Amino acid sequence: MSLLDFSSDVFIAAFFLYSGSFMLFTIAIMGRKWSGRKPEEHTARWGRIAFIASSLGLLCHMAYFFTRWAGAGHIPVSNMYEFMTFLSMMVMVAFTVMFAIYRKILLGLFAVPISIIIMAYAAVFPQEVQPLIPSLKSIYLNIHVTLAALGESFFAVGFAAGLMYLLRTVNFTSKEKNDRKQQRLVEFTLFSIIVIIAFLGSVFAFRGAGYESIFVRENVTIDSPGQEDSTIERVSYKMPPIVAPYHSEIESFQPFLGMKKPLFEAPSWMNGVNAGRKFNTVIWSLLSGLILYGLIRLIIRKPLGAALHPAMDGIDADDLDEITYRAIAIGFPIFTLGALIFAMIWAQVAWGRFWGWDPKEVWALVTWLFYSAYLHLRLARGWQGRKSAWLAVLGFLVVMFTLIGVNLVIAGLHSYAGTD
Repeated sequence: MSLLDFSSDVFIAAFFLYSGSFMLFTIAIMGRKWSGRKPEEHTARWGRIAFIASSLGLLCHMAYFFTRWAGAGHIPVSNMYEFMTFLSMMVMVAFTVMFAIYRKILLGLFAVPISIIIMAYAAVFPQEVQPLIPSLKSIYLNIHVTLAALGESFFAVGFAAGLMYLLRTVNFTSKEKNDRKQQRLVEFTLFSIIVIIAFLGSVFAFRGAGYESIFVRENVTIDSPGQEDSTIERVSYKMPPIVAPYHSEIESFQPFLGMKKPLFEAPSWMNGVNAGRKFNTVIWSLLSGLILYGLIRLIIRKPLGAALHPAMDGIDADDLDEITYRAIAIGFPIFTLGALIFAMIWAQVAWGRFWGWDPKEVWALVTWLFYSAYLHLRLARGWQGRKSAWLAVLGFLVVMFTLIGVNLVIAGLHSYAGTD
C-alpha cells in the first residue's frame, strides 16, 4: 500500500470517528433526560467517550495530513481539496484546545459538525495529488496557508459557541417584536447550515448516480483589428442543468424527472462558460435546502431554534460568551500573521508586489477588519452577550464566503484552487 492510499484510508477513518463522536456528544446531551443515571453523571460519562472518539479521529486526520505530505512531496494545502481537509483538521485542533480549557461537553455538539461538513465539502473537489505551479513553491505559502487556516478554525469555534449562546438566551416562546426578530435570525442561520448540508447531499447523490450533461459554446476573441480567434469551450454539469450557460448548445443531455432540456439560459451578464454551472449549483443548493428544511420542520413540527433550545438547559450563558471571545481572541493574531503578513510576503515573492487588490486579498482584509471591529467593540465598547454572539456568527459567514465564494465565484490570481 502506498503512502497516498494509506492517507486516503485514514482520512475516511477520521471522518467516521468524527461522525461517531458527534453522535456520542448528542447522546451525552440529549439522552440525559432518559438515562437512569443522574443527568450530570450521564453527560460526563458519554462526554468523555465522545471526546476520546474525536481525539482518535484527530490522530487519524493528522496521520492523513503527514502521509499525504510525504507521498506528495509537498505540504498538502495547494488546492481546494487539500486546503479544506487541512481546515477541517485545524477546526478539530481548535475544538480540542478550547475543550481542554473549558470542559464544555455541549461544545462538541456544535463544533464537531463544522469539521464534518468541511470534510464533506472537500470531497466535492478532485482528490488527486497535483504538481505545484511555480508560485506555490514557497515556504512562505506554507506558513501563510497553515496559519490562516488555524486562525479561521478558532473563528469556527467562536461561531459554534456564539450560536449556542443565541440558542440558550433567545426566548423562543415570546411574541414580543424584538424576540421574534431574534428568533427569525437564528432560524435563518440554521437554515443556512441546512442549505450547505443539502447541497453536499445533492452533489454526492448525483455523483453516485453518474449524472452528467455537457454544453459547448464558441468563444470569439479579437486579437487585432480584423483578426479574430475562435475556440470551443466545453462545460460539464454534474447536477441536472436548470440553467444552461449563456449562448451555449447541448452536446449531451441526461434527462432528469422528465426534464429534457434546461429550463432557462443564464443571463448575458453571466458570460463565462462556467458562470451558468455555478448559478445552477446555487439554485440546486437552495432547492435542496428548502426541501430538507421543510422535511425537518414537518417531522419536528416547530422551528429548529425552538427544538434545539431545550438542549441548552443548564448551560451557563456567560461561559458560552467567554468561549466565543477567547476563541476569537486566540484566532485573531494567528489569522493576522497568516492571512495578511505572510500572505503579503508570499505575494511579493510570487508576483512581485505586496498587495494587488485581488478578490481573495480584499476579502481576507475584510475578514481581518471585521474581527478587528469585533475585538474593539468587545473591549472598548463593552459589547458582550447577544451582540458579541451575533458578531461571531456573522464573522464566520464572512470567513466562509472568503473561502468558498471568492474561490469558486470570483475569478482572480487565487483561482488555482480550482473546482470540480
